[in-house]
Amino acid sequence: MIDSSGNHPRRTRSFIVALGSIALIGPLAIHLFLPAIPAIKSSLQVSDALAQFSFSISLFAMAFATLLYGSLADTFGRRPVLLSGLAIFVVGGIISVAGSTIEMLLLGRLVQAAGAGCGLTLVRTIARDAFGAERLVQAIAYLTMFYTLGPMISPVVGGILVDHFGWRSIFVFSLLAGGAITLGAVLVIPETRPPQPVHAPRPGLIRSYASLFGTLRFTAFVLQTGFSTAAFMTLAAASSTLMQELLNRPATEYGTYFLMAPMGFLLGNFVSGRLGRRFPNEVMVMTGAALSFFTIAVQATLLVFGILHPLTLFIPGFFITFAQGIALPYAQSGAMGTVPSLAGTAAGIGVFLQHFMGASATQLYGLIANGTPEPMLYIMLISSGLSLLFGILPAMHRSGP
Repeated sequence: MIDSSGNHPRRTRSFIVALGSIALIGPLAIHLFLPAIPAIKSSLQVSDALAQFSFSISLFAMAFATLLYGSLADTFGRRPVLLSGLAIFVVGGIISVAGSTIEMLLLGRLVQAAGAGCGLTLVRTIARDAFGAERLVQAIAYLTMFYTLGPMISPVVGGILVDHFGWRSIFVFSLLAGGAITLGAVLVIPETRPPQPVHAPRPGLIRSYASLFGTLRFTAFVLQTGFSTAAFMTLAAASSTLMQELLNRPATEYGTYFLMAPMGFLLGNFVSGRLGRRFPNEVMVMTGAALSFFTIAVQATLLVFGILHPLTLFIPGFFITFAQGIALPYAQSGAMGTVPSLAGTAAGIGVFLQHFMGASATQLYGLIANGTPEPMLYIMLISSGLSLLFGILPAMHRSGP
């Protein structure tokens, strides 16, 4: 597609920056909130499970919203669906800022996250339109590096805001940032969907899903990323409580240590971007899944022997996210390439499973949390083991790059 200035979108720096900034919408809805969980629990006098639900509700909402955004983008185009999602995010931010009860907070979080669901899905879909299948691994890797700035900055900013201005200030920040990102998208992002034949019938939603899930390759790739995300999100949620309640560390310190996780993700995506298509998707996905499982096994051993320190939480977090950064661009590229005409739907399913399985894991942790690391370890070990299983399957049934 050509924008109004006559340039291909991928050749304009403003297009790249705007596309990358849209990916930050997710971290504004998720990671910025993490340091506030203990403060909300104390301020609103709610249980561990309800406090955790105020976090995981955003993952559930984003998960189901991505399914809708992916299918709508294949049908109606990328730009109108993207701008609609960003507008919903801003509305959710307004509700969250105005809310004074746990019910209003949950509603605001729900609406905000439903809007944020457009972020990764549309970024990956637009990237495939603009960069083509051959450069998609590199495009996803480098855009994900931009996305990683969100998890790197958000917990630190969130911790500072919570410690100095109270937990409600994080919603003011996300509202202002979301408004700026939306304005940039309005001004810069063009329609990128390839021209569609006028009379070409589009398959229904059920048929589209059946076509994608009818292949082992697609199913294994999206489940691998889903279980991998579940392992990390469990660590992210549990470490906030363990740091502040068990180790008595302030929210700002948690945010600082948390930087190690997105730094690992950043480095992993950099490696993927540099390698590009030099190795098959299956090999890179299996490599990342194996590294993640091994790291979590080592972390479990240390914690079982009572070695509980911020570094035993976050050094493994660095290697877990490094492994994710290696595997995810290849898994997403492989999933979206299964049926090229359903690239948006495939991207939506992939992001859905990441958010849904991450939300399920963190909510399960909230239900079984007992103030010790054991519940976190059980969930992480099971999730990473299943991630490794689905990471191996495509390599065993390889068919194409």
